[in-house]
Amino acid sequence: MDYGFVRVAAAVPELKVADCSHNADRIIGLIKEADEASSQIVVFPELSLTGYTCGDLLQQDLLLRRSLEELIRVAESTKALDITAIVGLPVHVDDQLFNCAAVLQMGKILGIVPKINIPGYRELNEERWFASGTQAVDQAVRLFDSINFLNRDINFDKDIPFGIDLLFESAGPESVCFGVEICEDLWAPVPPSSYQAMAGAVLLFNLSASNEIIAKSEYRRELVRLQSGKCSAGYIYTSSGVDESTTDLVFGGHAMIAENGEMLKESERFLRKGHLTVSEIDVQRLRNDRIKNSSFKENIPVRSFRKVPFKLCPIGLDKSEKEKVKVKGSIAHAKLIRAIDPHPFVPSDETIRDNRCKEIFDIQMAGLAKRLVHTGIRNAVLGVSGGLDSTLALIVTARTFDMLGIPRENITAVTMPGFGTTDATYEHAIELIKAYEVLLREIDIKQACLQHFADIGHDPNNHDVTYENVQARERTQILMDIANKQGGLVIGTGDLSELALGWCTYNADHMSMYSVNCSIPKTLVIHLVGWAASNLSDRAASEVLLQIAETPITPELLPPDNNGGIQQRTEDIIGPYELHDFFLYHILRYGAEPKKVLFLAKQAFDGKCEPEEISKWLKLFYRRFFSQQFKRSCLPDGPKVGSISLSPRGDWRMPSDASAQMWLKDLE
Repeated sequence: MDYGFVRVAAAVPELKVADCSHNADRIIGLIKEADEASSQIVVFPELSLTGYTCGDLLQQDLLLRRSLEELIRVAESTKALDITAIVGLPVHVDDQLFNCAAVLQMGKILGIVPKINIPGYRELNEERWFASGTQAVDQAVRLFDSINFLNRDINFDKDIPFGIDLLFESAGPESVCFGVEICEDLWAPVPPSSYQAMAGAVLLFNLSASNEIIAKSEYRRELVRLQSGKCSAGYIYTSSGVDESTTDLVFGGHAMIAENGEMLKESERFLRKGHLTVSEIDVQRLRNDRIKNSSFKENIPVRSFRKVPFKLCPIGLDKSEKEKVKVKGSIAHAKLIRAIDPHPFVPSDETIRDNRCKEIFDIQMAGLAKRLVHTGIRNAVLGVSGGLDSTLALIVTARTFDMLGIPRENITAVTMPGFGTTDATYEHAIELIKAYEVLLREIDIKQACLQHFADIGHDPNNHDVTYENVQARERTQILMDIANKQGGLVIGTGDLSELALGWCTYNADHMSMYSVNCSIPKTLVIHLVGWAASNLSDRAASEVLLQIAETPITPELLPPDNNGGIQQRTEDIIGPYELHDFFLYHILRYGAEPKKVLFLAKQAFDGKCEPEEISKWLKLFYRRFFSQQFKRSCLPDGPKVGSISLSPRGDWRMPSDASAQMWLKDLE
């Protein structure tokens, strides 16, 4: 289970109602297909050996006996395979009939889990045939004494673990635990999988036979997605297909794989052939989320479970190689089936992205509005450079003043040309300030900086860090002093990506009185500015916003090049922000170790960035992230917008003198 990934499959086989031999053949075929796809666990629909729609035939001894015989054959088919299979069948125990899931591996039946919630409403009549698993008496069953099967004696004369309290757990330091529930169990007010998750199951499998009616698939999809999120788990769901009886109902063969509230993979419905839906679940990510969620196991009675051992075979290996691997697999060298989003902060769906942008603006405005109302301040001051961050801050401030009924003239936007200011960014700043109808002030900082160089004995021809930081601090001093003079609030413009990298000058652009962009990453800032151009601005403002969005990111603290263009390009110095935002997301959101972050980045940026380039910038990220914590330890207030924040008062509390050596060494 390298990097915590487990490859799972949801299978929908072809079937014939009440033809157990035919159904077993199709199940065996899909088990082999799933194994060839390096799936480690595959789940089949409810009552997949008999068919769900057998009706009163479920009370026929022949059907019950033949389903057990075919279960043996399916179990035998796994003997030479590196896969665990979960199939559905009726099981007669304690003079009761149970709707069950059998877990099979290496030719054995590891355990049998009965369904708990037996529906008896509307079109569902299972209460006519099945008892609830809560009524089971024995904790183990001996289903087979000696069955003559395929002309040979197969003795399944051992007790098989049976009950609603079974979980299945692999051995090793990175063990994986999974639970099983059946169809209606998920629709109950408190699904059994909730208790399974609290007892340690990170994978939850559902064998279902859910018929299709108008809009039911949407509700079903949300059930699966939300249950995976509530349980911080992977939820693998599969339902009977179109070959079930259509006497009264139609089944669509809906298969889904969800993880922590996100739908990873989903099949089409109404397919005429058997099919597999395959993806990987990131178990490490799920466990990290559970560690952070202090309420995950609190104040809820946790049921006692028995744990049945199973073997989790490695994935991403050839058959010959799998036999050589004992402890550690080599998924590090395999291509993941699941897509790794290179821009995790930015929704790829346009509708979702639009809604997200609106919500972000609402959060920023609400945060700033509260601070203004609480302090009684009706003036704001901010520096506008013609760059993305100050542009976003100006938009937020202007709209907040509109919301509070404060004239925009109470906003002082200061542009402060320095030694590195280019004509393009200067013009953008002026046009933007005018377009938003706020008070424009222009203060050239060059003479003040030259005087300061003279005061401290610094050669202005020496373009070192002092040369750059003098300009940054001069600008902040101007903003603070104007705010004092006007009784205003200095609005911070720095973003989350800059804070993570420490790409700001201590006690300069690092400091403000309220920071509206502090939890928004750079890759999202670009989209917010673009969205504002389309949705929140008139034509004049829209044009300049789009121009700003296309301008290279720069602090403009070094003189322009010989052609008057930007010489100091941030991404040439510290690397692409899309890479750094990717690193930031996986490191902070899920606590991923360096090698895993590198592995994921190689998958996400395959064909766009060379592996060596990714490794180079990842090392730089770790060095700067650790060394620049002292700046984050004294950040101004600002609203949390997304799942990641670096506020020292909330989401991120890290010592300023921690060592990065262990993280850097992991990348060697």
